[in-house]
Amino acid sequence: MDIVSTSPTSFSQLYGSHHSWLLGLLRRRLSNRWDAADLAQDTFIRVLKRPPDQACAMRERSYLATIARGLCIDHWRRRQLEQAWLQSLADRPQAVQPSPEQRAIIVETLYEVDAMLARLPRKVSDAFLLAQLHGMTYKQIALQLGVCERMVKKYMAQALLHCAVLEAELDGLLVE
Repeated sequence: MDIVSTSPTSFSQLYGSHHSWLLGLLRRRLSNRWDAADLAQDTFIRVLKRPPDQACAMRERSYLATIARGLCIDHWRRRQLEQAWLQSLADRPQAVQPSPEQRAIIVETLYEVDAMLARLPRKVSDAFLLAQLHGMTYKQIALQLGVCERMVKKYMAQALLHCAVLEAELDGLLVE
């Protein structure tokens, strides 16, 4: 049996057969039934968007667990970023606190920047963070990373290109 073919019946069978199991798995991992329910739904949405080519019935749970594991990692990473940002906000006076809408946009942007940096080679993201967060010069970054200054310039160009692409993507999302 295919895990999901284009037929709604096979998806319905998959959902009916494995939703409770997946929800239980996610509840144990997340210790929160609401987050578990959200991620279980997100898992099945991913299956609908990108069904696998072929898989036997014995591998359905493995396939669902793999998707759910990735979603859990994303969820935990997002929460970690959000907590760090909220801690930095706690030090600010109430008068300069962003609105709830601005907070949501900022958290989403932070998450997207973090995901973009995670896709870059390690030295590129390190160089970018050292320059942007720590205000280090290219010479200082070169010493820190053990590369020449010219390499730091290349790393920064690569990171800034990715930032520009991300900005264009976010602008497109916000405009739509």
